[in-house]
Amino acid sequence: MRPLRTFVWILPSLLIIACATSPRGRKQLVLLPAGQMNSMGAQAFDDLKRQTPIERDPATNAYVQCVAKPLTEQVTSISPRDGWEIVVFKDETANAFALPGGKIGVHTGLMTVARTPAQLAAVIGHEIGHVIAQHGNERVSETAVAQLGLAGVGLAMNEKNENYNLIMGALGLGAQFGLLLPHSRTQESEADLIGLDLMAKAGFDPSEAVTLWQNMSGAGGGQPPEFLSTHPSHGTRIASLRKAVPNATPIYEAAPAKPRCSR
Repeated sequence: MRPLRTFVWILPSLLIIACATSPRGRKQLVLLPAGQMNSMGAQAFDDLKRQTPIERDPATNAYVQCVAKPLTEQVTSISPRDGWEIVVFKDETANAFALPGGKIGVHTGLMTVARTPAQLAAVIGHEIGHVIAQHGNERVSETAVAQLGLAGVGLAMNEKNENYNLIMGALGLGAQFGLLLPHSRTQESEADLIGLDLMAKAGFDPSEAVTLWQNMSGAGGGQPPEFLSTHPSHGTRIASLRKAVPNATPIYEAAPAKPRCSR
């Protein structure tokens, strides 16, 4: 019974020590030091650059840099960095990402869906939002605590119980669908709104974020039911952004510069 007693003391201590607050005021569980997350992000980015072809076309790179740099300039007041590295990868998927440590990757295929500079800014701003809000750290932390919680339940049960495997399996599903997936959807929605604010401050029309996700929805590919997905449905996302655009529009109109980016 001693391991269980130790577990009961450790878990609440972790939850108290690792409490943080996102830029939008949401309470978070963050266990890893920022420096460790930055190192992990830099290593992952280096691996990607070795494994994935990099787009060398000067016009494409200049276009992506033109869109991304005004967004990263808005981040320094929130989370100062030594500088952001922005790389365009030759990949036909409509995707982009940002990693801790100031690393941004944009796939060439994204430009087929993000058809204007502001739409591309909506995607990159969203990805930067994940970094600002420490969502990667939060996901790692929540997964670790969920696994620790299951281990604690296992210690409290007799493994000879004929229902042991069934109960542990059900608890695993409960952690996945009841905690980890909903929190992932919360993070996605939060990153949407942080990105909307960033793009408005950087001088990109925030209404284009709604158009972007309409384009994404029209691109097909289908989605699993929202409760089984790590991302909100396109409809949920569009509705949330549409509701937030009126508050972001005055910020956009007051932006001192409107980037002129063209391919």
